[in-house]
Parts: sequence; structure tokens; C-alpha cells
Amino acid sequence: MLRPFEGRTDETEWIALREVVPAATAPLRLRDEPDREVTLSTVLPLNWPAMVRADGRVFLGLQVPTRSGDVSRDLAAALELALASAPGSSVQLTDLPGPGPRLQDLLDDAPIEVTVHDGFDYWIDGAPAADDEDEDDDVAASMERANATVVPTVRLSGVPSAYWCRMKERAHLRWVLPEDEDDALNALARVAADGGLGIGPDTRYVGAFRAHGLLVPVWDLPIDRAAADLEQPILELRARLDEALTRTEPLTTDERRARAGLTSRQITLR
Repeated sequence: MLRPFEGRTDETEWIALREVVPAATAPLRLRDEPDREVTLSTVLPLNWPAMVRADGRVFLGLQVPTRSGDVSRDLAAALELALASAPGSSVQLTDLPGPGPRLQDLLDDAPIEVTVHDGFDYWIDGAPAADDEDEDDDVAASMERANATVVPTVRLSGVPSAYWCRMKERAHLRWVLPEDEDDALNALARVAADGGLGIGPDTRYVGAFRAHGLLVPVWDLPIDRAAADLEQPILELRARLDEALTRTEPLTTDERRARAGLTSRQITLR
């Protein structure tokens, strides 16, 4: 399915947590059991699809391989299994999920509230007890490997689904746009033709990737550029994009040229 999270008001956040953010959690609220504690986690130990802690809290893993071709259905199937599992259990999907509810059917419509973490130490508190010491060792090793891959990441507060991260030599901003791809490309092209795609001094728009049907532009930033320094520039860029989205006349020659350049630098993840 091209846009598995379509229909949710927080569609872009689900995409960001699945494709961009290494370590984060968000509380989920069930339609039928609003008092049941369920937490979304980017990754779980040993890449489990879900787990139930000893205290009964359910954790749903997001960055797991798709099985049916519909990420939303796969996640819903894992969540249903977890809700029916005993405390201290890990959930494994051994078969393709058949017809059934999707996440949009199981969760209420409130937007998720994301917490970004420095690592995966939150796995340990109340995590499912292993059947043997070898599995305990596997979980510990899994956390060590996962923590080694985490890069510093910050969620910007001014616009939804924009995440700063710092690699070894550069910092980056990746921003999941909510607009349909064609509309987003046209707006980016209009802004680019007017010289307005920068987000501060020494920043560079490097391209975009498609993820679950939406566009994710990426900028290179100086290594010392903190996330807080991007808050005002990204608000200003959002305003320029919003103005461009209101325009209905055909693209000019310069804007068409800019759009072709933007398109040439796109890749598709999903």
C-alpha cells in the first residue's frame, strides 16, 4: 500500500519514526480499551514486532520488515497478538496476517506525542523475562548493537515531523511533508526558483526521498549548527511553501527547471 498511514492526522510522524528517527517512543490510545497502556517504539529487542512487559504494558515495534505489503495491517496484527498475550511475553509473527483491522481501526484519532531517546535503555525496565540465560544475553547484545547505531537526534518544535541529526562530519535535517508529492514538488520548485530553499547560512538542500507515499526533503548543515538554530528558518520556509501552495498558475520556465532538478535527486524508500 502506497500510503499505509493515510487517514491519520499524524501520518507524517509515523513515517518519520519508521524511516528517520533511531530511538523514540509515543503512547498509543486504543479505541476499545482506552485505559490499556500501549507504547509505540521505533525498535524493540531482537527486532520483535511487539512485546508485553511484566507489568502488562504493551510495546509495539515500528521499524520491522513488512510482510503483507500493508505496513498498517502488519502492525495491527502484531498489536492484536500482543494485547492477547500474557505479561512477560514477546510477540512473533510467523505467518502473513490475513484480512483484519488496520492501525487506523484499532487506535483513536489523537495525534501521537513523540519522545526522542538517546538510546534503548528503556527496553530493560520490565522487559519480558527470557526463558533462558542465552536469550537474556541475546537481548543485552541486541540493545548494545542498537545503542551503537543511534545518532544524536532532535525533533523540531516549530513544524511537525522535522528531525535534526548529527553524523560524524555533518548535521542534517529531514522533514516529512504532509502534502501530496506533486503538490509538494511544485511548491518546492517555486520556492527554489526564488532562491528560498535554504534554512540558514551554509545550509544546502541535497534532495529528497519518498517514504510511504510522502516526500522527505533533506538538508546538509554545518556540524556545529544546533537544532534550536533551525526553528526560525524552518518556520520561514514553511511560510514560503504555504504561499507557493496557494498558487494555481502553471509553473514558469525557471520553476519547471527547478522541479526537474528536484526530481532528479529523489529516491524511493517505500
